[in-house]
Amino acid sequence: MCAPETLPPSKASYYCLDLAGLDDKLYKYGVPADKWLDQATTADKNGFAAGSLGKVSPCSFNVQLERCFGIPFYVFLNVVPFLLPLTLMVVGAWRALLLLVVVAVCHAALGKVRGPKKHSVESMARAQYMYTERNSTKYVSTRYVWPRSVAELGDEAVIFAVVPHGTLAPFGVTAYPIWSKLWGGVSHICHWTAAPVVLQLPLVGALLRSLGYLPAKAKAMQKALEKKETVGVILDGVAGMFQQDPKVEKAYINSRKAIVAVAMKAGVPIVPVYSFGHTQLVTLVTDPFGILESLSLKLDTSLAPYYGRWGIPFGPPRREPVLMALGDPVRLPKCEKPTPEQVDEGHKAMLAGFSKVFETHKVAYGWPDKELRFV
Repeated sequence: MCAPETLPPSKASYYCLDLAGLDDKLYKYGVPADKWLDQATTADKNGFAAGSLGKVSPCSFNVQLERCFGIPFYVFLNVVPFLLPLTLMVVGAWRALLLLVVVAVCHAALGKVRGPKKHSVESMARAQYMYTERNSTKYVSTRYVWPRSVAELGDEAVIFAVVPHGTLAPFGVTAYPIWSKLWGGVSHICHWTAAPVVLQLPLVGALLRSLGYLPAKAKAMQKALEKKETVGVILDGVAGMFQQDPKVEKAYINSRKAIVAVAMKAGVPIVPVYSFGHTQLVTLVTDPFGILESLSLKLDTSLAPYYGRWGIPFGPPRREPVLMALGDPVRLPKCEKPTPEQVDEGHKAMLAGFSKVFETHKVAYGWPDKELRFV
């Protein structure tokens, strides 16, 4: 649970919603946002009590069982299209490899002929209430905390910039409904972004597109923002997955400046979001030569093995709590053609926003001595 309510919502500085503990009857598309907000607790300018936002919540056996099988299966679907051709090359199965190439070409050609399937805003918003992702919110005890400045956004479209990605998957992000229900812009939809190659994968790509995912390209994000739809970005991406350090939290965003230009062109604020707990869910196994990291960066998907709960290779993540901490919106001047100097200034402001939100909530999460570094 979040800390007990100490202030009326109208006078609160911070709000917290224990999404894992939200009644399933409320976790539906047609439920008004106010019903969720009624469950939120509040805190003054000093924030929530130490350790109150980093607790593991109770989780039923059925939910844990489904996630212990469902999460590894989803990871398998993401990775196998990349690993299978490499495996076939190693064993010399050239005929099978040739067959894969032919199938891939035919699949791409068929997609060009049919064109991408169009999904309405409502169908995407409804699809975000998948029971598997609902189970994930319970499995990792997902909580959200946000300041008054975010509560006052109303229907304004924004860019949510999240770090760190974590070493497996950004589970706090995949609680899709909250981003659309509470902060989805005029259209009440938050489009998350993924590497273009991921959106082309069989099964996985179609699933993500049905949830409203966009390719992580400036043009696609700009188009959504022009329609007053909110966009979410995992800012450090695959590169961030390889920034493991048990003593320090690292965010690979010193070079991530393109998102600032996108925000300035669209005239929308960037909301920095720190995902406490994402780096604790699994442990990535890397090679000393950086080969797996280089290959993963080229393919835009992690190919490094990992182990999680019970030390099982490629198994389910540990049951560590995830706290999605939203910071104050970083408002930048609207500019059709921002200069490099303007982008640099906006980037510095964004980094300061990440530092502030981390320092504000790290004690409440249970990391009083942790430090955040940008790399």
